Amino acid sequence: MPKDDSALPPATRRLFGTDGIRGTANRAPMDAATALRLGQAAGRYFNRGTYRHRVIIGKDTRLSGYMLEPALTAGFIGAGMDVVLVGPLPTPAIALLTRSLRADLGVMISASHNPYEDNGIKLFGPDGLKLSDAQESEIEALMDGDLTCALVGPSRLGRASRMEDAPGRYIEAAKSSFPRGLTLEGLRIVVDTANGAAYKVAPTVLWELGAEVVKIGDAPDGFNINKGCGSTAPQKLAELVRERRADLGIALDGDADRLVLIDECGRMVDGDQILALVARSWAEEGRLKGDAIVATVMSNMGLERFLDSRGIGLLRTAVGDRYVGERMREAGCNLGGEQSGHMIMTEFGTTGDGLVAALQVLAVLVAERKPASQLLSCFAPLPQRLVNVRFDGARESPLNHAAVAEAIEAHRNRLGARGRILIRASGTEPVIRVMAEAEEEGLVEQTVSALAEAIRSQVRAMA
Repeated sequence: MPKDDSALPPATRRLFGTDGIRGTANRAPMDAATALRLGQAAGRYFNRGTYRHRVIIGKDTRLSGYMLEPALTAGFIGAGMDVVLVGPLPTPAIALLTRSLRADLGVMISASHNPYEDNGIKLFGPDGLKLSDAQESEIEALMDGDLTCALVGPSRLGRASRMEDAPGRYIEAAKSSFPRGLTLEGLRIVVDTANGAAYKVAPTVLWELGAEVVKIGDAPDGFNINKGCGSTAPQKLAELVRERRADLGIALDGDADRLVLIDECGRMVDGDQILALVARSWAEEGRLKGDAIVATVMSNMGLERFLDSRGIGLLRTAVGDRYVGERMREAGCNLGGEQSGHMIMTEFGTTGDGLVAALQVLAVLVAERKPASQLLSCFAPLPQRLVNVRFDGARESPLNHAAVAEAIEAHRNRLGARGRILIRASGTEPVIRVMAEAEEEGLVEQTVSALAEAIRSQVRAMA
């Protein structure tokens, strides 16, 4: 077994992380002033011709969306771009609409699985793909400079309009990913939309495909997004699945680009098992492209062994669905994802889509007439543990200190070929993620506990 995975993300930019810009709402960089400058700079970057330029702006249900949306709108209008506002919709819907409406840019205002206090801004190019590191760096450079040149004259100002049928377009696109000859009739599905962006569209899609739908996490109030619900807190969903004797539970996150599933026994299923099931099914049907799938350094070795036994390769990337998508395009793969539940299926979209991924699992469930507990137990995962160590994001990373580096190297040598260690700084919040994986559970626990404490000690020393 390899000691470590070498796939690392590119050097961190000042504003953009692994999934756009993110921070505490109404504090830089997630304040109205920064959003205004981002709109101006991105508008300048994508304003490349004499035609009317267009940007699509969507959001989730956070209160701060009401502040960021008009600030971005003002920036884009000042840069000469027309703005189409679509309101609360999943992130994959924004990618879809950006392409289908032939817009120059798509914007999603969301902090994904984070609590309501945070927010974020993700940008999509005209192809519906998240911007590259190089593109984000160029936009940052524009934001740091004099943006006077980005502002158009009074006659060239953009206009803003609201698109009322945007939810319906996404609903139809999601439904079209489900095999035409199948139906969800006879299935009872509990769906938890995390009080987030999919609170209307996800239950509608499942119901229109024939399922009996039980909804939770579908009453957003601006403050309760991801609060005790959704993919990061599926306990209530698991209880309800057992109580209602449902066939499957679906938990989405705040912007619905990721999911976890709950089988009929109330057991949580992560992205690795979902990837295994879909890869196996697609390979048998001759639909899997590239003879491989793409996953990140976080995916369990059990997944790799399962795929290898079926002649399917596993290509690993740095953490972040953007890097997964980039590797998929390079390798010609049509399936990729993350253990955390981001699933990219290029037959149906350009970015992670929790609802569409759930529909692909349901398609196998219906076609093979087997319970979710059987289908979604493709492999026995190796013992793996992940611990997050929080630090002051305004200070230097504790990973830059010799004491931490020495502790990591010592434990890596101790594990040897018996397991692997992955230590990385989150790209979306000020935490260090400490992961270990090995054949022996006790060894995993000892390794993670010792490394987490070494990092905490350095954090205390830096305080």
